Amino acid sequence: MMTNILDKIKSVFKPGKLGTFGGVFTPDVLTILGVIMYLRLGWVVGNAGLLGAIAIIVLAKLITISTGLSMASITTNIKIGAGGAYSIITRSLGLEAGGSVGIPFYVSQTLSAALYIVGFTEGWILIFPAHSPLVVGVAAWALLLGISSVSANFAIKIQYVIMAIIGVSIISFFLTPEPAVSKITLVGKFEDAGFWKVFAIFFPAVTGIMAGANLSGDLKNPRKAIPQGTLSAIGVTFIIYVALAWALAAYATPDELRSNEMIMAEKALSSKLVIFGLLAATFSSALGSMIGAPRILQALGTQKTVPFGKFFAKRTSKGEPVRAVLFTAVIALAALLLGNLNALASLITMFFLITYGVLNLVVFIQQSMNIISFRPTFKIPRFVSLFGGVGSFVIMFLINPIFSVVAFLTIIGLYIYLAKKGLTANFGDIRGGMFLVLAEKASQLASRFPRHQIAWKPDVLLPIEEPNIWAASLLFIKNLVAPSGSLFAFSVKSENIEETKKDLNALLEPLVKEKIYINSAVLEDYDFLHGAKLVMQILHGRALRPNMLFLTLGSNDRKDPLIHNLIDEAERFELGVVILRQHKRMAFGLQKNINLWLRDKSPNWNLAILLSLQLQLNWGGTINLVTVAEKEEDEERLLNFLNRLSEQTRLPSQVDFHVLKGNFKDAVKTAPRADINIFGLAEDPSFQAMRERELPELTASSCLFVKDSGFENASV
Repeated sequence: MMTNILDKIKSVFKPGKLGTFGGVFTPDVLTILGVIMYLRLGWVVGNAGLLGAIAIIVLAKLITISTGLSMASITTNIKIGAGGAYSIITRSLGLEAGGSVGIPFYVSQTLSAALYIVGFTEGWILIFPAHSPLVVGVAAWALLLGISSVSANFAIKIQYVIMAIIGVSIISFFLTPEPAVSKITLVGKFEDAGFWKVFAIFFPAVTGIMAGANLSGDLKNPRKAIPQGTLSAIGVTFIIYVALAWALAAYATPDELRSNEMIMAEKALSSKLVIFGLLAATFSSALGSMIGAPRILQALGTQKTVPFGKFFAKRTSKGEPVRAVLFTAVIALAALLLGNLNALASLITMFFLITYGVLNLVVFIQQSMNIISFRPTFKIPRFVSLFGGVGSFVIMFLINPIFSVVAFLTIIGLYIYLAKKGLTANFGDIRGGMFLVLAEKASQLASRFPRHQIAWKPDVLLPIEEPNIWAASLLFIKNLVAPSGSLFAFSVKSENIEETKKDLNALLEPLVKEKIYINSAVLEDYDFLHGAKLVMQILHGRALRPNMLFLTLGSNDRKDPLIHNLIDEAERFELGVVILRQHKRMAFGLQKNINLWLRDKSPNWNLAILLSLQLQLNWGGTINLVTVAEKEEDEERLLNFLNRLSEQTRLPSQVDFHVLKGNFKDAVKTAPRADINIFGLAEDPSFQAMRERELPELTASSCLFVKDSGFENASV
């Protein structure tokens, strides 16, 4: 017999996986039926009346029901790991988003344990007023640490006893010997506070639905246990709260309810049972936080989201995160000794609500993406997750706008910090797909509207024959494109495709690091021109397509026929043309000053002006508007032309006008020194090739030759 008793005692302490009732339903119920139920529900009914109180309970429960349904849906779709909501958010939006929400959520759970210990201490002092609050608080903390250090299984079995005590205390209140009031107040006068203030005070009563999910790593079957346990807990506690609201309204006057926070104890069949229930509720809530918070920290440590991640990730041979438990207990004790926890109560609630809101939005995003991988066995309408997400954020600001802003700024700061750490996970997430879906939706919307010159930005198409030996300036291309433009680079090969891809990616890597939006491809084709035509043809039909072709001109004329053909194709596909002839010695000088050469009767100047402005944006120098007057009497007219053009195109103040006299070739030699000279592209191919190779030497700078597509307008 003694052996049987010892075996039963050992089984209590024996670690093991938890089921739905013990692992989810019990922690959720005990956290929801807490100190608000005992000390504040009567005050809510006294101010709002029965119908007003029920409205507040229903509204608060709608948020948690939506969150519970969202959690039920997503947990039947993914294999949830340790950390509950942290795991769900991480596996959906990545480690950065999971960590930025998970770290404050962990801190909130830890500080909640301290708050609940304070509540327990106050209840204890009601029974034993001679006892020291500090001694009671520390003793409760030590007991909680001891229970949570043994095992979650043991803690849950302790909570069965606590749930029985709470149940008996509630029954004791329903069996009140007090006479009913003559008339139930259905709608209160809200004498102490308005509707939303009363709602804000009540809402923390329903925020315990994550208590079970936090134990996800200790559950036998999280996919089954979390949905069933969470939704059952929400339903049962909803019935209890509505029934208690009716009983309070039926057996106490509004004045009694508003002025006496111990009204439940006074009206109960046994006041001591209600006080014991209050002690049990606060103790169980503290125990739930002391069990759940370390498991969130352990999950954060496993993913190296927090400093000393390896240390906190360690579990004992029995699977208990003892290091995380001890650290959490120390933080809770420090908060307990420092006091002023009421000042943190609102901020704690904010982090709970952010977690609920993000979890709902995770589900809404995946529902909206219509991706095959999101096929939960428990399906909910989209409006449920949307209501849960938006409702959580709205309620945050109704409760406390200042703490809401602080909470959001904290989340954003943590996200930026974690993004810089370069975290990597051994699982995928939906971020890339989410942004692709957004891009596709935006592309569909953009395709409904005609492309207009007012939205012009430099989107460059860059053909590269040999990526491994290509010698043009990437820095110049960056200055031509950044910050809002894009680059589509391609090569055409009939063999060694994979090797060419690697060379092309290696070539473009510096621009990728500069955050330039880049696409690249290697086309398999027997002829470069034929492949380039196919690229232009395919891209022409896209909403996000290049608007100019960038070419480079070498020292010899061997590639000139190819360049001329590409220019013709560019005109066919409505692309502007930019040809760079880089000076071998000067390159781009100090990357400051720009000479823009213009002719008063030429229509080919819009793209040249736009590119000059783009370069000045990145170089910060001066634009020299330069033209040539072959006759002295044309000088004033051309100066007026440059002035009008400057006003028409709203050029910045760092613009100088230069009217040079004589023929073009002589004028080039007297032009102001610049780091690049921009010319219109000559129409005659033979003159074009000669001039493009001669001008860099005459100007002692690199030269850019530009041809409008007809779809640019520098005046808008």
